Amino acid sequence: MTTTLLLALLLLASFALFLLCAAPAPACNRRPKVVRTTATLLIGWLFGLALLGFLGRLLGSIDAIGELRWPAAGPLACGVYYDGVSSLVLLLVSFVGLIVCRYSLRYLDGDSQQGNYFRWVAATIGSVSLLVLSGNLLMLVAAWVSTSLSLHHLLLHFPTRAGAQRAAWTKFVISRAGDLFLAAALILVFREFGTFDLSFLFAAVSADTGVSPDRANALAWIGWLIVCGGITKSAQFPLHSWLPDTLETPTPVSALMHAGVVNAGGYLIIRLSRLVVHAPVSLDLLAIIGTTTALYAGITMLTQSSVKKKLAYSTVAQMGFMMLQCGLGAFSAAMLHLVAHSLYKAYAFLNSGNVLKEERATRLEEGSLAKIGPSLAKLPLMGAAVAVGCATIAWLIGFDLSAKSGGYALAAVFCLALTTGLWESLAFHRKAVQGAAAIAAGVVTLLYLGSYQAIDAFVGVHVAPAPADSTAVFAGWFVVTAFLGLAALQVALRSRASGPWHEALYVHAWNGFYADAALTHFFALFTSKKK
Repeated sequence: MTTTLLLALLLLASFALFLLCAAPAPACNRRPKVVRTTATLLIGWLFGLALLGFLGRLLGSIDAIGELRWPAAGPLACGVYYDGVSSLVLLLVSFVGLIVCRYSLRYLDGDSQQGNYFRWVAATIGSVSLLVLSGNLLMLVAAWVSTSLSLHHLLLHFPTRAGAQRAAWTKFVISRAGDLFLAAALILVFREFGTFDLSFLFAAVSADTGVSPDRANALAWIGWLIVCGGITKSAQFPLHSWLPDTLETPTPVSALMHAGVVNAGGYLIIRLSRLVVHAPVSLDLLAIIGTTTALYAGITMLTQSSVKKKLAYSTVAQMGFMMLQCGLGAFSAAMLHLVAHSLYKAYAFLNSGNVLKEERATRLEEGSLAKIGPSLAKLPLMGAAVAVGCATIAWLIGFDLSAKSGGYALAAVFCLALTTGLWESLAFHRKAVQGAAAIAAGVVTLLYLGSYQAIDAFVGVHVAPAPADSTAVFAGWFVVTAFLGLAALQVALRSRASGPWHEALYVHAWNGFYADAALTHFFALFTSKKK
C-alpha cells in the first residue's frame, strides 16, 4: 500500500506541474472551463491521497518512513521520502490548494486570463508538493526553484499594473539569491557524501554514527548555506519588502502565497534540521533574525490601514516567529506554527472582503473600553498569576518544559502574550468580560500545549534534537529581552505613560521605518529593466 500511495502522489504532483506548465497560455485561455476543472480535480485528488496517507500513518497501516526511488540506486536517484513531516505538510498544502481553486472559480469567473491562471496555480501546487515529497536533495532544490518560477507567473497575472510588476521582479531577484545558496549547499553535500539521498544523509549525520572534525566543518558550511536559503524564501528582514508590495495580485494568489508558498523556507529548515543543527551558530543567527523580523513586522502591521497590507505584514511577523523557533531548536513547535498560521492566513485572505462588517462590530465594542488603559499596578500580579496558571496546566497534562529545546524562552514569550492580553481586558468595565478573558487564556494554554504534544508525537522523531553544544542560551535571552521590550511598548501605548512620542512612532511605523522604501529603491536597480 505504501509504494502504491507514494507512486500515485509522485505521479500526480509531477503531472500537475509538468503537463499543465507545458500547455501554451492561448490554448488554456480559449478553454478556461476545461483547464480550471482539470486543475481543481487534480488538486482534489491530491488532497484525497494526502488525507489517505495521513490517516494511514495515524492508524499505523503505513510505514513510519516510506521511500520510493527511481532509479533504485545512484547519487541522482529521485523519489519520495514520506514521513510524519512530509505527510502533514502535504495534507496542508493540498487542502489549502483545493480551497484556493474552489474560491478562484467564482473570483476569476469571466477573467480573460483565467485559463492561464489555473495552469500556474496547478503548477505552483504541484511544485510545492514535489518539494514536500522529495527524497533527494537535488530534487528538492529543483522543486524549490520551480515553485518560485510558477508563483512568479501568478504574481504577474495583471501585467499592466506597475506595482505587481515591481513586487514580482523584486521577489524574483531575492529568490535567485536563495537559489545560489542552495546550489552551493548541493555542491558541498555531494563533495562530502557523494549522494543527494536524504535517508543516507540523515543516517550519516545522526548522533549514533558520530561526526569527524573534517565532516563537522563541512556540515557547518552546509548548515549556514541552508539557513541563508531559508531566510530568503521566508521573507525575513531585510529581505521582506516584496511581500507587503504584492497587493495587486488576485486575492486567492495572496492566500496561496501567504498560507503555503512562503512557508517553504520554514519547511526547508525543519526538513533539513538534521543537517542544520551541526551549525549551531547559524541557528543563533536565525533566532536573532527571526526575532527582529517578528518585532519589526508586528509593530508595522498595527499601523496599516489596508487590510491586505496588514495581513502581509502579519505574515512577515509570523514567519519571523517560526524562524526564531527553528533557531532555538524547537522544530516541532515551528511545525505547529506553520500549520496553524497557514490555516488562519488562508481564511483571513479569502475572508478579507468582510472587513467592513468586522470593522463595524469592532467599533461597537470600543464603546465598552475605557479611554485610559488599565492600571499598571495590576500588571505584575497578573503576570505572576499567568505564570502559575500556565505551569499548573503544563503539570496537569504532563508537559515537561525542561525537556523541550528553547522551552523556557518560548514559554516566557507565551506568558507575556497572555499577560498583556488579560491586562487589556481590564479596560472593559464589565466583570463578565474579564472573567471570559481569564477562561479563554486557560483554554488557549491547554489547546496550545495539547496541540504541541500531538504534533511532537507525529513529527518529533523525524526532526533533529537540539545539538548538545548549542549556544542557544544567548539566543534565548535575546528573544525574551526583545519580547519584553515589545510588551513594555504595548503597555506604554495603552497607559498614561504614552504621549506625543507615540504619534511620531506611528508615523515611522506606518512607513515601515523607511526600510521598505530603501530596499525597494535598491532592488529597483536590478528589476527596472524587467518592468
